[in-house]
Amino acid sequence: MTLFLAEDAEILGIEDARVECLVVTVESISLVEVLSPDSAENTDEKQWPLMPPLPSYGYGREHHGPRYGSLIHGQNLKDVVITGDNGTINGQGQSWWKKFRQKLLNHTRGPLMQIMWSSDIVIANITLRDSPFWTFHPYDCKNVTVRNVTILAPVREAPNTDGIDPDSCEDVVIEDCYISVGDDAIAIKSGWDQYGIAYARPSRNILIRNLIVRSMVSAGISIGSEMSGGVSDVTIENLLVWSSRRAVRIKTATGRGGYVRHITYRNITFDNVRVGIVIKTDYNEHPDDDFDPKALPIVKDISFTGIHGQGVRVPVRIHGSEDIPIRNVTFRDMSVGLTYKKKHIFQCAFIQGRVIGTIFPAPCENLDRYNEEGQLVKRSTAQNITDIDYDI
Repeated sequence: MTLFLAEDAEILGIEDARVECLVVTVESISLVEVLSPDSAENTDEKQWPLMPPLPSYGYGREHHGPRYGSLIHGQNLKDVVITGDNGTINGQGQSWWKKFRQKLLNHTRGPLMQIMWSSDIVIANITLRDSPFWTFHPYDCKNVTVRNVTILAPVREAPNTDGIDPDSCEDVVIEDCYISVGDDAIAIKSGWDQYGIAYARPSRNILIRNLIVRSMVSAGISIGSEMSGGVSDVTIENLLVWSSRRAVRIKTATGRGGYVRHITYRNITFDNVRVGIVIKTDYNEHPDDDFDPKALPIVKDISFTGIHGQGVRVPVRIHGSEDIPIRNVTFRDMSVGLTYKKKHIFQCAFIQGRVIGTIFPAPCENLDRYNEEGQLVKRSTAQNITDIDYDI
């Protein structure tokens, strides 16, 4: 099954008083037109189809109950190709963003494209822009490739317009893409609190490479915070993050359960980034009050090699806790140009790991020091020291 967008072709989410919803079924691809009021500004979201909440989330991400459908939606598919000569799928999400900010929506906004419970998916050589919510959301899928795709949304005032959110997905490759959006460029997920724990579908075997990304609001590449089914075996390499609030981030919280492990960052460049590397363990957004406070995520086996850049205010902020310590973190070959040349720029709390060779800026005291040959030079006795300053 193939959807091909020729050069200059464009599928519009809202145009001339119509809402167009592309529904992909097992048998065919069809375009459904839903009547709406007289202008995009006054688009009646009530005309959009409603879908059940994702089983690993329990509720819609923004509201209890169902969620709005996507412009392009498919499920239980095999061998799906969405490609072209750089044609565009345009969600024209401006009215959705405005209504969300004004708290006028009764349900969670829908992604621009969502494919669920499917396999062998290729998205290539197209532009996706101005999604109402997350842009491309593969959910519980296998063998997903995203290649040579441009994803755009305003870097401000376009809430939650993540670029690509692999969610409980396995065997994913994202490569040769440019993403500049109003939230995370990529966010790897696997369910939310007790619902994600019960659904028990991890995201794993994910390769992200050769990307240029920008996020003025969130981060270039994130893992979590919805990671309750687990995230493992992720490699992120040859990445440029420019003019962004954060570069790479792992976020989780008490109640998530699950794990983040075997994560490799290699050849990462920061250019004018406020905070380079972030691990945050108190991202306390929950679907309801029934989460298990004893469901503590495991965060371990994370390596950073070849980390370079300029114009960075805080290169590292790894904030573990007594309940959620960060274990087995490795730094090697790191040199980052700074804009804030004072203390508290390599920030750590409750972290165990090592630095191999010399890195800049100087690492926190929580980490063991090894020479280039891998020989122990100094063992840390201060793994639980807290040196976190969010005012910088």
